[in-house]
Amino acid sequence: MLRKIKLFLSLIFVASVLTVNAQDKPLSLWYTKPAEKWTDALPLGNGRLGAMVFGGVEKERIQFNEETLWTGEPRDYTRPGAAKYLDTIRQLIFAGKQKEAEQLAGEKFMGMRSDEGNRDAWIKTVTSTKLPAGDPAAPGFNDASWKTMPVPSYEGWEAAGFEGLDGAIWMRRTINLPADWQNKEAVLDLNRVRDLDYTYVNGKLIGTTNSTDPRKYNIPADVLRAGRNTIAVLVLNFFDKGGIAGYKDTTRHIGIYTKETGEKAKLSLNGNWKYYVVNDDPPPVPRYQADYQPFGDLWLEFSHKPDEGTYRRSLNISNAEAVTSYTSNGVAYTRKYLVSQPDQAMFIQLETNSPGQLNFTASLSSPHKLSSVKTKDGHTLSLSLKVKNGALKGEALLYVELKGGTVQIKDNKIEVKNADEAVLSLVAATNYKNFKDVSGNPVASTNAQLNAIKAKKFEQVREAHVKEYQKYFDTFSILFQGSSREDLPTDERLAKFSSGGDPSFAALYLQYGRYLLISSSRPGTRPANLQGIWNDLLAPPWGSKYTTNINAEMNYWPAELLNLSPMHQPLFDMIGELSQTGKQTAKAHYNSPGWVLHHNTDLWRGTAPINASNHGIWVTGAAWLCQHLWEHYQFSQDVFFLRNKAYPIMKEAALFFNSFLIKDPVSGYLISTPSNSPEQGGLVAGPTMDHQLIRDLFSNVISASEILNVDKAFHDTLKIKYTQIAPNKIGKYGQLQEWLQDKDDTSNKHRHVSHLWGVHPGSEINWVQTPELMNAARQSLIYRGDEATGWSLGWKINLWARFKDGDHSFKLLQMLLSPVKGGAGSYLNLFDAHPPFQIDGNFGGAAGIGEMLLQSHTGFIDLLPALPLALFNGEVNGIRARGGFELKMKWKNGKLQQVELRSTAGKTCKLRYGGKEISFPTEAGGIYRFDGNLEKK
Repeated sequence: MLRKIKLFLSLIFVASVLTVNAQDKPLSLWYTKPAEKWTDALPLGNGRLGAMVFGGVEKERIQFNEETLWTGEPRDYTRPGAAKYLDTIRQLIFAGKQKEAEQLAGEKFMGMRSDEGNRDAWIKTVTSTKLPAGDPAAPGFNDASWKTMPVPSYEGWEAAGFEGLDGAIWMRRTINLPADWQNKEAVLDLNRVRDLDYTYVNGKLIGTTNSTDPRKYNIPADVLRAGRNTIAVLVLNFFDKGGIAGYKDTTRHIGIYTKETGEKAKLSLNGNWKYYVVNDDPPPVPRYQADYQPFGDLWLEFSHKPDEGTYRRSLNISNAEAVTSYTSNGVAYTRKYLVSQPDQAMFIQLETNSPGQLNFTASLSSPHKLSSVKTKDGHTLSLSLKVKNGALKGEALLYVELKGGTVQIKDNKIEVKNADEAVLSLVAATNYKNFKDVSGNPVASTNAQLNAIKAKKFEQVREAHVKEYQKYFDTFSILFQGSSREDLPTDERLAKFSSGGDPSFAALYLQYGRYLLISSSRPGTRPANLQGIWNDLLAPPWGSKYTTNINAEMNYWPAELLNLSPMHQPLFDMIGELSQTGKQTAKAHYNSPGWVLHHNTDLWRGTAPINASNHGIWVTGAAWLCQHLWEHYQFSQDVFFLRNKAYPIMKEAALFFNSFLIKDPVSGYLISTPSNSPEQGGLVAGPTMDHQLIRDLFSNVISASEILNVDKAFHDTLKIKYTQIAPNKIGKYGQLQEWLQDKDDTSNKHRHVSHLWGVHPGSEINWVQTPELMNAARQSLIYRGDEATGWSLGWKINLWARFKDGDHSFKLLQMLLSPVKGGAGSYLNLFDAHPPFQIDGNFGGAAGIGEMLLQSHTGFIDLLPALPLALFNGEVNGIRARGGFELKMKWKNGKLQQVELRSTAGKTCKLRYGGKEISFPTEAGGIYRFDGNLEKK
């Protein structure tokens, strides 16, 4: 009887939780099972601290980050003397000697890498290291004590559970061969090994390679024997992906075969291999830029399982809180997770509906080799770490407060027994102060952070968290009406979205993009990087840096349009820092005034060319970032911001291009060179994208100069040069040319559509002023095709919206919001898949939906300019337009019903809808209402 009463009460408890969740369904991601992979987990963040919540029952993982934990250190990225090679590089390009120009630039013009360790000495040491048990290459070597790892792993042994492993590792495998193999020549096919291998068969060295070339080693006839044979490989991995990688096509196995039978009779060597780590401290690898790093993991362990059908995990994006709930043996368990900005900590509240039923252990770990966990006091654990090959160190504290029950710390684990409720608080910090200063004290910082929150109750913390978050999130609302699948878990909605019938999922996706921007880019923090603030890898894809030839900028496309202007501030702060380091690069590499930024930067604000000359020398990153400063002014009409923040930086960028532009010897136009059209075509003269960006910068500086009534002489110089820059051109296929020459390939399906920048996010190509160019740009996009990586789909969604083809734009949104199946799409937590995960697609997709509903880049506010059939009924409140306007709109059956406009700056407003245009003066703070025919109400 008692059990029945407990079960009844637990069901009431769970039902109340589900009722709250049901009310929040349109603004919730929810699932009926825990996360299995990192890209299933749910993201939380306050701009500085990020967390990924897996929602496990018996074992819960919360992977967490701190935004300033990166590799590297403050240093000068520029190459002294690079500028003296600039003219030669230009002359080689003008002479049609692209390869020679790229070779010279690669040797003399790229930025400086970090210091390199003594690799030769290390290789000599590890290859001569003797193991106590003897020679690992020998057939009779006893490897019984060695552990095993799955082989091959194309993405490196890191993807097989060995994250962070670099160094010298012996790997062994035995194989039984038939008698007729004896005295026959054979081939050992390992395909790719990362990085250097010494490969032995039955103790004989049969090959060594130090490259990414396929390993197909000949085995002499006298080496193999009938029965047991031993293959031993000493793998030397210096950085990032390591081990026997095999084939990207996993249907192809590594293996061994005789030359007589060929590959068709290959014996597979896929499976578990024995391994032994000889040395896991290889010398530093020289790097152009630094990598964003994970911090650690918080683990919770329970000794119960959920009752069938009771599990649920969710992320409510209206209050930035995750919840995991289930019953076990009739007892209801609930965990609430949040990352608070006011209190600068992550909090987890654990509770049950039955007193004394809460039992668990909590522990900390880190993937960093140089890390340790210690007991600080009877309620607190500390995690200390230092980044390998870098100047940064970090400290995290985990504190537990109980209601009822007992707590003790044993073996550096917090053990909670028979509690009614527990609240875990986690704080973290590094020694980073700014891009030039690493003198901070993370121990003192975390102690102060924890002391400030110890006395606070969870509800007090939660109330402050929600209030602070919602002042940003609640500035905008959106509703797409029609049939929906809100009662389905998010993973099922994702799987069905491309088949139509769920318009509210598009609204959820837009709001999720806003949630992610708030969570990864609060005022006072660093800007969102390639993965926001969420990363679990020591060697993340592309370093999880700031790629400034599209990706970093795309992160901020929703900021102004979707009413998150304060989230733009971290980007503006970074631009200010880059304008400092960029001056050094402009001088060292181009002997020019002003500042320059190439296609990537990092925490230390590197601005020099990186990686390779065929794509790393791209000069217009500063021009693109300056567009964000101007856009903020356009939307806000904040003259104080323009005068004191934006214009000085924009002017310095324009000073660089005023010096950098050079006359093309053929056409006579001013052009940009050396540069490239990201990220294809190599080092060239006059890529279209550069000219669009430079014209945009010059135009904005000219306008700002007039508004502020300053720098008339420079203003006049830019006006003249603006007209001399090589114009956009239409090529022989009716396409917008990507380069100065008409050499576009209509079969080119490259993910970058760089030459369409002037359509979006630029505006010089539009239907009002340049319809011919608009048609040519549209033709270019048709040639390029719809298929793309995730972020590229995000860009194309915006482009098709600018072309006013809402149905095509929505089609690409459906492609973006499709489950990942080897290509682009979205992971189960709706993170964008390049693949792998990049957050820019989330932001590009969210902004693209906004562009379908409102555009204001031509001087008019266009209402519903690209409304797709799938979104024919809806309303939006809080969408913003250039000129200092905020709008509320409602439409039905694809027709505007009413619009309300609030003026924040008192400027003249021009509205356009359905072929009708109206213009009227406004007052700051004034509200103006119109019906669907733009008649004043």
